[in-house]
Amino acid sequence: MPYIKIEVLRDGVTREQKQLLIKGVTELVTSVLNKDPHLTHVVIDEKEDDNWGYAGEQVSVLKEQGFSTEKK
Repeated sequence: MPYIKIEVLRDGVTREQKQLLIKGVTELVTSVLNKDPHLTHVVIDEKEDDNWGYAGEQVSVLKEQGFSTEKK
């Protein structure tokens, strides 16, 4: 019974994107590990920018300084 936890910043992730993550991860675990998709659990845990740090600083502060999580 696989349990997969995905942690992301609460950064405008839509319901549709979450569904795609859940579906894609479930399909990957089924394909790679040969696990039953009906027994695979995927949890998406959204974090506030203040509760996530990178390079010694809160992401909220980094964003104020121009940091972006968007793909370039």
